[in-house]
Amino acid sequence: MTLDYLLKRLGFFVLVVWAAATLIFLLPRLASERNPILERMGRTAAAAGVISEGLDEMVKEWEAKFGLDQPLWRQYLYYLRDMLHLDFGYSLAYYPAKVLDQVTRALPWTIGLFGMATLISFVLGSFGGALLAWPKAPRFLQYFLPLFLTLSAVPYYLLGLVLLFLFAFTTRIFPLSGGYSVAVVPSLSFPFILDILRHSVLPGLAMVLAGVGFWALQMRGMMVLGLEEDYITFAEAKGLGGKRIFFRYALRNVLLPQVTSFALSLGMAISGAILVEVVFGYPGLGTLLLKAVSGFDYNLINGVVFIIIIIIAVATLLVDLLYPWLDPRITYRRGMR
Repeated sequence: MTLDYLLKRLGFFVLVVWAAATLIFLLPRLASERNPILERMGRTAAAAGVISEGLDEMVKEWEAKFGLDQPLWRQYLYYLRDMLHLDFGYSLAYYPAKVLDQVTRALPWTIGLFGMATLISFVLGSFGGALLAWPKAPRFLQYFLPLFLTLSAVPYYLLGLVLLFLFAFTTRIFPLSGGYSVAVVPSLSFPFILDILRHSVLPGLAMVLAGVGFWALQMRGMMVLGLEEDYITFAEAKGLGGKRIFFRYALRNVLLPQVTSFALSLGMAISGAILVEVVFGYPGLGTLLLKAVSGFDYNLINGVVFIIIIIIAVATLLVDLLYPWLDPRITYRRGMR
């Protein structure tokens, strides 16, 4: 890997992050003409059952505090400056808490759920799809093909609703919502970890079941095409064992397009994970983003979406840089292919 290529990829990474940051700054402000400060204070006054006097003066004071009284271009410049320092300001909905504190509190829940579920679905789906296309695989595996077809067409959140109804609402095997029980005190103890795992089973299972079908069908299609290549025929002519041909020749050569698809689908996968969190009331970035949108909390929306974009961009960059390790035939040196 050359330094020029690395700098080019890093420059493209910075460009993507800047464009995404600009969009998440403009879209909430263009989508609604409502004043977030006025909306928040109006809800607070209505919940208290009182009519606030001097509401306009209070709104102006709070707008000045959050910088919403500035022209849009100046807000944008301040916004870019703060983004460089990961300073998203104060949350309108959780004031006086800072946005970064809210995000860092919710981020481990999303990374833990999304990371494990995505990894499990990718590994199981890729290996299962490869076995479906392998002629020497057991015949009973073909019966899983209709199941994979069905699961690949079901969105994460719909499958989560079905699981929620069957195993939480009807049979009460698993909890309905949350990341841990209300009566449990958070601590680094085995009962608390066990309680977290129990609450994560259904949302994680929804993501795994919906994802494994997609990866299996895609891997099966690439494996069918890969088995027709000349190097497979040559390996069989040399008398190599079926297991070696499967892992060293067939699976290894069709895995790279699967990894490429994995990098490209990260955005869709993490958006599905966010919807699953909303369905199960999981204390991750999805639930936090829902509260931010419903409360017109621009700062919190910017912080959550920006962190999600950073995660996707970094994961895509790492996958791109790992290509030469996955397939030694790929090189980024100039003049070589």
